[in-house]
Amino acid sequence: MSNAPNDLAGDFPDKTDRIHQLKTSNNHFARLYDEYNELNRTIHRVETRVEPTTEDVEEDLKRRRVRLKDELLAMIENEENA
Repeated sequence: MSNAPNDLAGDFPDKTDRIHQLKTSNNHFARLYDEYNELNRTIHRVETRVEPTTEDVEEDLKRRRVRLKDELLAMIENEENA
């Protein structure tokens, strides 16, 4: 897990077990989860000016993170309701 803000398990502590189960049993979820965490780390570096970029690029990264988070959460909730 990342210490950067917006860590998926940190945002949904009640879903930590389900996240772990999906990471180990669902390759698509695991790939998206890894992509989300890498994107989150990139955004954290941009926000802390370790890796400066333009505001447009930063906003695009944040939009991508929101889309990934929504997709991951939908997968978590679909699995819980199955």
